[in-house]
Amino acid sequence: MGIAAFVLAGILASDAQPWLTFEPPPAQDRGKHVVLISGDEEYRSEESLPQLAKILAARRGLRCTVLFAIDPATQTIDPERADSVPGIEAVDDADLLVLGIRFRNYPDEAMERIARHVESGKPVIGLRTATHAFQLDEASRFARYDWRSSVEGFEGGFGRAVLGETWIAHHGEHGTQGTRGVVAPGAAEHPVLRGVDAADVWDPADVYAVRLPLAEGATPLVLGQVLATMAIDAEPAPARDGADPNAPMMPIAWVRERAVGDGKTQRVFTATFGSAQAFTREGSRRLFVNACDWALGDEDAIRAETDVGLVGTYEPSPFGFGGFERGVKPADLAGDD
Repeated sequence: MGIAAFVLAGILASDAQPWLTFEPPPAQDRGKHVVLISGDEEYRSEESLPQLAKILAARRGLRCTVLFAIDPATQTIDPERADSVPGIEAVDDADLLVLGIRFRNYPDEAMERIARHVESGKPVIGLRTATHAFQLDEASRFARYDWRSSVEGFEGGFGRAVLGETWIAHHGEHGTQGTRGVVAPGAAEHPVLRGVDAADVWDPADVYAVRLPLAEGATPLVLGQVLATMAIDAEPAPARDGADPNAPMMPIAWVRERAVGDGKTQRVFTATFGSAQAFTREGSRRLFVNACDWALGDEDAIRAETDVGLVGTYEPSPFGFGGFERGVKPADLAGDD
């Protein structure tokens, strides 16, 4: 099954429904299902997650479903609709959940499916704003997932309790200073970093602040060097007023093995970078693809030479509030050959 046929399968699956499904080539099918949920107003996860899904399906043999925030009146993608996530039923049989969402106010029916996955101990990956994924109504039965939660055992909500951190602050200067990766001390041999050139882990978006040390069970893999500009080849940002933004550097990617009831251990990967433009770099893509294999317990399948090339055309929009392309339906993002 060639790439053209693979992309066609995604288009056919999405014509009558506001989500995308990408099937792997039959000979490569690993029998696992990844559900990726987009929905943030700034970093264009509605563009990046379909591309990640295409790579995972075409190159890694994983069936992928991508969900979007949808305007019900037009059936077009609108990341500013914080309460919308058609197709959430796909989470019920997901082997891995990948979240690229921010301040979502999902109804309890949707939250119940997400919570069931998370609290069963199935693996979870959070990108960029997933540290503050949920901002729920006070009446929600899942208020513990809210990023402001003070519920015992879920302080800091889903971000802190599950991913390892909630929203703290910008560490670099937002909109002017980008991020470049540096391997964290002692992390070079971790399977998620196999074949990853950390200097090619890049995002024009800035480094997020986190509390050090990270939550229990979290191991930093990549630190974020604050850059003087948003360009990948920029010099490190200079000290200002006696403060060096790179002393210390903040972790921007970590793994976490989290104890879940009945002696289970949940695999979690968190990256506080991941705008759509970050996926233009092989280093960023390989890190995310490797993280999916690791989260699924398939780290022995991670190869330094694995193809993580872009599938189809990918010309991501710059990050920024109000910058999403209007009038786009999920089928428009299925791809081309």
